[in-house]
Amino acid sequence: MAPVASLLAMDRTTLTAALKPLQRRGLVQIIPDPADLRSRILKLTGEGHALLLRAVPVWQRIHEEVEQLIPDQNPDELRKSLRALS
Repeated sequence: MAPVASLLAMDRTTLTAALKPLQRRGLVQIIPDPADLRSRILKLTGEGHALLLRAVPVWQRIHEEVEQLIPDQNPDELRKSLRALS
């Protein structure tokens, strides 16, 4: 879970709390890592994967709409600046 938490820029406790509703809905499984039982592996279920496939085009469309609102329409520069701040 640590790599996912890092990717999402959140701590593991916050990620764990965010995953609980997804786990209850049957969209993700949290299983012990056989190589290190202290760690957990996140796995999308079939239903979770299907929902992700439907969500990605919506996510892309919304991001395109938001990028059109950025002054000077330079979203890469904005992302770079936001990364520097974080």
